[in-house]
Amino acid sequence: MLLTFRGFELDTSLFTLRCSGQVRPVEPMVFDLLVYLAQHGDRIVTRQELFDTLWAGKVVTDSSLSSCVKAARQALGDSGEEQKFIATIHRRGYRFATVVQQHEPMPTTVLSAAQAVASKSVDTTSTDPRRASIAVMPFADLSPVTDARGGTAGALAHDVIARLAQMRSIFVIAQGTVFALHERRLTPQEAGRLLKVDYVVSGSVQRRDQNLSVTVELEETRTARIIWTEVISEKWDDALCVLDEIGNKIVACLASEIEMTERNRAILRPPNSLNAWEAHHRGLWHMYRFNKEDNQRAHNFFEMAVRLDPTFSRAYAGLSFTHFQIAFQGWAPRESEINLAYEAANQSLIVDERNPAAHWAMGRALWLRGQHDQSVLELGQAIELSPSFALAHYTLAFVHSQTGDPHAAISASDHSRLLSPFDPLLFGMLGVRAIALVRLGQFNEAAEWATKAAARPNAHAHILGIAAFSLALAGSLDEALAHANSLRKLRPQYSYDDLIAAFHFDPNGAALFRKGAQLVGMA
Repeated sequence: MLLTFRGFELDTSLFTLRCSGQVRPVEPMVFDLLVYLAQHGDRIVTRQELFDTLWAGKVVTDSSLSSCVKAARQALGDSGEEQKFIATIHRRGYRFATVVQQHEPMPTTVLSAAQAVASKSVDTTSTDPRRASIAVMPFADLSPVTDARGGTAGALAHDVIARLAQMRSIFVIAQGTVFALHERRLTPQEAGRLLKVDYVVSGSVQRRDQNLSVTVELEETRTARIIWTEVISEKWDDALCVLDEIGNKIVACLASEIEMTERNRAILRPPNSLNAWEAHHRGLWHMYRFNKEDNQRAHNFFEMAVRLDPTFSRAYAGLSFTHFQIAFQGWAPRESEINLAYEAANQSLIVDERNPAAHWAMGRALWLRGQHDQSVLELGQAIELSPSFALAHYTLAFVHSQTGDPHAAISASDHSRLLSPFDPLLFGMLGVRAIALVRLGQFNEAAEWATKAAARPNAHAHILGIAAFSLALAGSLDEALAHANSLRKLRPQYSYDDLIAAFHFDPNGAALFRKGAQLVGMA
């Protein structure tokens, strides 16, 4: 069915919103809200009715509905002040404030319908910054006794789509479109080619007794190459918690694998041929080398990205990261770099305040300025916007490990590694756990984690210092001296003063690391 109003079309067969023939991407729940309000435009729809209809008995907050209504208005070019399409009726609910006409869509073949979706999907990216695009196909249910239609398999696919969209770094095809193609019995590979996306996700769900097994596969459409696959098995005790944990892990791994693939592709391109997206990923490739020269190259590529596209929020976050590194590593006078890190993070927020990476960058910048509480709030906002954002969990662990709650630091560190077990910042995730354990007086365990951190190939000087001092506190003096010697080869003049200048330890933590440094002659 087509619902038309003032230049817009809601196509319930293809689950798409169009304006003047062009598809406007909307989240599945937002699309369902628009359809429901448009179909009941002759009356006021209460908030409770929307809860009962759209969320089907799930426990959700009023803010969830308010956010959904806000997103629906934005999709229509509306606002809470104008209310041209969706009117708020105080203390009663909502009403669709324009005349809606219903039509049956013109009959079409399976192929032509899919091609229409594909061509319009590509059109939606023409005015946006170039981003990697992905389609998540419905998961197959291989259980001996399958759920009702749209059960566990459908819920997981829906969750992955929603969480990927929350990250705002990837263009995600809406659930309605991919589910419609699936209903027409297109394979994931066929759907990916027709939608002209870069990546396709497919998978299966199998419940047997009290176990849930999920198989996920990420395919690069252009080459038909499987670039990541994993089997995740969990006990099926609390369904919502299990699906939440699995969804988070899938999304974090997908984002990480896609980012790595895009980085590796960008590094092979001539620098003068890069678009903003490619320049950003070229910057990421250099940024994760964690040395002064590559950090400068990363800075140059991020500057190129924002010059090519001044609305590229994540590129500003990357710029902030490079200034953070300069200040943190002591490669230049700290104060000017701290200010530049803050300014770039602020620009990232101005461009897109819903981007979790913007709040992550601001959280790091605020930490540099010594604003612990404000930093924690910004990082919490990043996690709220995207629970799968591993780097936000890691940075929260980083902040708490030094001046906050060491137990919270350990928990956040563990969660970040669960979400992204092969992250380029894995050495940091391990290192902050070691710092928290030192503050708790658990020196032997701290030394084990610090040694793991120092063994990572891109671990920088501060990580080696943490390892040397933690080992010394644990009484492993020979190993501590070996790490200290490695550190001196990398930074001949490195001492406890360099560590204390980089981190913001509380007095107890500072005293403990000073003692460790004294034991290896670096205080």
